[in-house]
Amino acid sequence: MLTKRDLLRSAALAAITATTTKSVSVRAQTSANRPGFFGAKDIAEAGFIYGLPIVMNYAVMYEYAVDRSSGQFKAPFNQINNEARVFTYKDTAVITPNSDTPYSIAWLDLRAEPIVLSVPAVDPKRYYSVMLCDANTYNYGYIGSRATGSGPGDYMVVGPDWKGAVPPGIKKMFRSSTQFSAAAYRTQLFGQDDIDNVKKVQSGYTARTLSAYLNQSPPSPAPTIDFPKFDKELVKTNFFEFLDFMLQFAPVQESEKEIRAQLARIGIGPGKTLNFKDLPVEQKLEIGLGMKEGDRKVEEAVAGAGKAI
Repeated sequence: MLTKRDLLRSAALAAITATTTKSVSVRAQTSANRPGFFGAKDIAEAGFIYGLPIVMNYAVMYEYAVDRSSGQFKAPFNQINNEARVFTYKDTAVITPNSDTPYSIAWLDLRAEPIVLSVPAVDPKRYYSVMLCDANTYNYGYIGSRATGSGPGDYMVVGPDWKGAVPPGIKKMFRSSTQFSAAAYRTQLFGQDDIDNVKKVQSGYTARTLSAYLNQSPPSPAPTIDFPKFDKELVKTNFFEFLDFMLQFAPVQESEKEIRAQLARIGIGPGKTLNFKDLPVEQKLEIGLGMKEGDRKVEEAVAGAGKAI
């Protein structure tokens, strides 16, 4: 299991422990823009809170669409994997999956061109939905019985920088704030003897590139990506390296400008090359202490969520 928060709880401890493995203290690198020790610690704390959902989301994407040996692999990018069964305790990449809505999963790579998701006509008595969730973990759109009705339709998902006209036949366009996005399909199951009906619905779900939908020549493919390996050991010290990696596919949002600017001051952000193991001891401590405090605040917020009536 790679995505539960308890895998990240040890990240700060590991970061701090790593600083004690060297017998000789190394003086922290300085620059005109780098804040002092406590300023850097505060930035790392805020960055951990900001980056936690992004890094956890990468863990799921890595298991589902990148690492074919993960045991949770579903399908390559831009292909749908239908699960004609209910999820069980063995399905660990997502923490709390439903047990009455078999899933179909598609991870979308929107860098080269948009993806068209098509759905069939579904009996109005059967709930189904397609949740669109970007790499920032924003649910930015829904297709389905409640959101768009039970009739058939073609829907287009575009990346943050895509510009173009919506072609005829597309019922609605959804814009992701990131270049990678997930489409999570839920199809209601009325009972175990209903599973064949669910399979029929799932067989009508399709994902096509826009060029395939229009029967046109495809654009040049997006560059090949060397996805960094993700596991429970690497995340302990490489948390901000995973965040660096994902931020390159996420144009800055208005609400993120301040935190992105602050993270850049300690070497974190798209295009940065932060490597925790090579940092001077003092900078490891800054980041490690910041992560520990950020984790404490996340746990505190989770524990205090909601109100008992």
